[in-house]
Amino acid sequence: MREPDTDDYKKLTKVMQYIRNTKDITLTIEPDDEAKLWVDSSYTVHPDMKSNTGIYMMLVKGAMYTASCKQKLNTKSSTEAELVAVDDAMGKVLWTRHFLAAQEQHVPTTTIYQDNKSTILLAENGKSSSSKRTRHINVRYFFVADKIKKGEVKVAFCPTTNMLADFFTKPLQGSTFKRMRSIILNMPNTDKTSIVLENRKMMEERKEKSRCSFNKDMNPKNARKEPKKRETRLNGKMIKNNKNGKKKRIFTKSIVLVIIF
Repeated sequence: MREPDTDDYKKLTKVMQYIRNTKDITLTIEPDDEAKLWVDSSYTVHPDMKSNTGIYMMLVKGAMYTASCKQKLNTKSSTEAELVAVDDAMGKVLWTRHFLAAQEQHVPTTTIYQDNKSTILLAENGKSSSSKRTRHINVRYFFVADKIKKGEVKVAFCPTTNMLADFFTKPLQGSTFKRMRSIILNMPNTDKTSIVLENRKMMEERKEKSRCSFNKDMNPKNARKEPKKRETRLNGKMIKNNKNGKKKRIFTKSIVLVIIF
């Protein structure tokens, strides 16, 4: 960093505190012959308006390769940024496939997970799926389309809530950060069932909180009560206090009937 300031020092302090408090957390790897990748991008997050690429690769469980890098060109849309991110990951995909093949291992089709459906169409169909907004994209970024046709790679859709590459592109917090950290590091007692149960528990707690707040608002005891009008007597005449606290004098009229015989 060329010119660090006070904010940068505070960020460094937080990083050091996190490293000190999590020194007992370890990475556990359970290898296999099937590689899976999660690729995502964060659109125009750098000062020069370039996007950032996040890559996470695993062999069954545990992180075998991770990357968070700045893209080398400016993109005009998030779809284009996602396609560039997939192209950034293709080098590692091919190297992994060749390495496993050299070890005389069976290498099935490598799955790349994406959360942008427009990017998936561009990756699968190449220029044939281009529109006015994507015709300017360089042909080199459709390299993945050729590998898909050969059966070496396939691009599958992954919901944003399960996109593990977000861990390397966005500042996650709270339960989302802990959940993805557990999966990436393959921490003990971490499986899909526990994650589903945790998410279900969070949804139930939110519903319970909203139900309690609704019942509290609808309770007649908690309804806003209007101040009661007070009545006092002064010298035999009725005086009423209105809402503003002002006294109002009420005069009674007497009717005298005179009967003339």
